[in-house]
Amino acid sequence: MRIAIAADHNGHALKARLTAWLTAHGHTVDDRGSHTEETVDYPPLCADVCRQVTGERADRGIVLGGSGLGETVACNKIRGIRAGLCHDLWSTRISRGNNDSNVLVLAAKILSPREAEEIVGTWLTTPFKGGVHARRLEQIAALEREQART
Repeated sequence: MRIAIAADHNGHALKARLTAWLTAHGHTVDDRGSHTEETVDYPPLCADVCRQVTGERADRGIVLGGSGLGETVACNKIRGIRAGLCHDLWSTRISRGNNDSNVLVLAAKILSPREAEEIVGTWLTTPFKGGVHARRLEQIAALEREQART
């Protein structure tokens, strides 16, 4: 799978570890930054990863921040993105199975490297359930289309 990944200064170290983990598990990783521990703004990083996904240059995206809250808001402003902030395996399974998330947001200040790897592994392997969830995703897409017209 092609994975675009980015992190602000809070997630820089965890991004490096996850990039190595993803590569070791056979994924192609596109590290979109930041490449420093100096303070950076996360919205441009989020937009870049999300545009890699919506432009089909990446199959999925991963964004890391301190809490992940602002990153989730920023990612979900991009039409076609369904970003889920996951702190545990339960929310990860819901994010993929029910919401078909195409961007995973992780909170680097909360998760240990091992927990983050488990979440990423679960997120990459959990299939979308479809059914009633597909109907709800279409309703969300309709909201996006409505917003684009205004």
